[in-house]
Amino acid sequence: MFTIEKNTYSEEETIQLGRAFAAQLTTTDIVAIHGDLGSGKTEFVKGICEFFKVEEIVTSPTFTIVNKYNGIKDQGQITIYHIDLYRIEKDSELLEIGFEEYLNDSSAISLIEWAEKTTLLPENIFAVNIYLDDSNDNQRVISIKSPREINIGM
Repeated sequence: MFTIEKNTYSEEETIQLGRAFAAQLTTTDIVAIHGDLGSGKTEFVKGICEFFKVEEIVTSPTFTIVNKYNGIKDQGQITIYHIDLYRIEKDSELLEIGFEEYLNDSSAISLIEWAEKTTLLPENIFAVNIYLDDSNDNQRVISIKSPREINIGM
């Protein structure tokens, strides 16, 4: 595993980091995103979706569990599943909605907020941890663990 740590100081910087990170992603990638309420998980996802030219408004699917976005990668279509597990209590709930099918879609990237709420994730995935800095409300510490070497030029 490779680890990169970056600090951001605004919502826009968190979105920019999401865009820079997205350049490393390809279909079948799974990104587990961890962080407290209000830490910037959805802003990071917005940046990823901006990179892939998603035209829909990106919002956290807290109540719907899954939002599906259509994007563009290398002149071709890509599907992005934005999954929010905040309201999930057990893995059986995810199995009922076809969670594993999202993860196994060979034409998609899966972005999973509150990923710590499931044991159904494979091992070789990206893990993004977003922490608010206690000394500065605007500063986020974003740690990315990657199954392969990546280069985020921010």
